[in-house]
Amino acid sequence: MSDTPVLAVLGAINVDLVVSGGALPGPGETVVGGTFAEHQGGKGGNQAVAAARALGDTGRVAMIGAVGDDAFGAAARAALEDEGIDVRWVAVDERAATGVALIAVDAAGENQISVAPGANAAVEASAVTSALDAIAPAVVLASLEVPADAVRAAGAWCRAHEVPFVLNPAPAGEEAAELARFATYVTPNEGELAALGGIDALPPGVVVVESRGAGGVRVHQGGGSRDIASPPVDAVDTTGAGDCLNGVLAASLAEGRPLDEAVTRAVTAAALSVTVAGARDGMPRRGAIDAAVTGA
Repeated sequence: MSDTPVLAVLGAINVDLVVSGGALPGPGETVVGGTFAEHQGGKGGNQAVAAARALGDTGRVAMIGAVGDDAFGAAARAALEDEGIDVRWVAVDERAATGVALIAVDAAGENQISVAPGANAAVEASAVTSALDAIAPAVVLASLEVPADAVRAAGAWCRAHEVPFVLNPAPAGEEAAELARFATYVTPNEGELAALGGIDALPPGVVVVESRGAGGVRVHQGGGSRDIASPPVDAVDTTGAGDCLNGVLAASLAEGRPLDEAVTRAVTAAALSVTVAGARDGMPRRGAIDAAVTGA
């Protein structure tokens, strides 16, 4: 594998422990029912897989993150490698466990997620800068399940090297708006955009790709906005749909595609992903995206 992957992805790597098919519990409520499954996850890992599948043989993905020195961590790194992702910059932290997400998915495909970050919380800014120096990517994608300092380091590296920086402000914590000043593209959903203070609170010049679920995507650019529709599908599980959108968007931008074409591919891939259970299992490969976009 080349030392200069097309896309670098910074973010969390988790193992998802999923109960699906039962009702979602309310506060203090225990719900019995559903079936259990274990999946690979984490926003960063999911986005890297989505990007790698979208690129196929046309590009490469490098993952920056951390796992624990445990069975979950070994399995997580192996799963990324199986997708052709370069994991040399996925640290193995002997002091922390691999991140774990507890996910409940109801019969309509809606979900609730609780995450114990583990090793993800120990990703260091200096390690991110060193990784990006070695990778020399064309585009960097980052989400916020790792420390803000690590994301800030990625943004600063991108600014210094004039590399497009795609920021997925999820979860949208206190520092998300400040981190957006480094971004070329910010990719919130409707709730995250509100948490950021709305379009007017974001830096001038940043392109906002606002995900609206089944309603598609609204692109805010240059003081105007335009909508790009999502193809209709029968949703089985919406877990990971946003990650799929972000990974395919960043991969498409890394290929040099125009923004609207990149967004169209991303929203189409996200729609395809919700037709299969599991955050990664339904993420489509390049051929399926091509066929869905062209209607072939």
